[in-house]
Amino acid sequence: MILIAGPCVIESRDAVFRIAEALMPYQEDCTKEFYFKASFDKANRTSLESFRGPGLDEGLRMLEEVKETFGYKLLTDIHESGQASTVADVVDVLQIPAFLSRQTDLLVAAASTPAVVNIKKGQFLAPQAMKHSVEKVLRTRGCEEPASYDAAKKYGIWLTERGSSFGYGNLVVDMRGLKIMREFAPVVFDATHSVQMPASGGASSGGDSSFVPYLSRAAAAAGVDGFFFETHFDPACALSDGPNMIQLDDLNKLVKEIDAIRMIVE
Repeated sequence: MILIAGPCVIESRDAVFRIAEALMPYQEDCTKEFYFKASFDKANRTSLESFRGPGLDEGLRMLEEVKETFGYKLLTDIHESGQASTVADVVDVLQIPAFLSRQTDLLVAAASTPAVVNIKKGQFLAPQAMKHSVEKVLRTRGCEEPASYDAAKKYGIWLTERGSSFGYGNLVVDMRGLKIMREFAPVVFDATHSVQMPASGGASSGGDSSFVPYLSRAAAAAGVDGFFFETHFDPACALSDGPNMIQLDDLNKLVKEIDAIRMIVE
């Protein structure tokens, strides 16, 4: 099972290392393919005053230090095509943000690196539409086959479900979409962003993390290849996405529940 976990954004060296150290049991779990996630820049925050992170150079230095210290594989997001090659020198997975999931230049730039490309489904897109984003990466990597689960897995492409816009300031997860997208790529379920309430907190996004366990268990039953959790030692104090993050102390129980459901389903 792919497991992606870490803070939304790099808040400080001390904070990112505290979270990284707490996640070590997943690195040592032979049933997990673990990736540490943290963003060096959050370019799509609601407000100009919102905390964005340390930036490319300092952020990559800290991520590289995490990699050297803990041996983790790393995932982070990019927002501009010019960032792809530089970031891929440090991380193992380049993540395409949901708002940018159709941006051809960004997808092609990510696909031109050796990194796995994780494309988050746009909140505004039907699951079927993500096939075209997968094919952009496949074609760039020299695969002329139609998009399929096996082709995407071979060429290092994942899709991540993070909910769909439902009216204003709310997201819902259509579990049918997990099956639909899994026909043409491995699928990761982003449980914490799926409970986000975009721009509902005034100058920031709100959310309700109490729904994370319920959606996670449902996704495990539906069948996915992995899970994505943004986590923090104190979500109430987190500088980005605090309302939808799961506390570090609660993550282990939830992962055990997911494991148990997956054993039944598989």
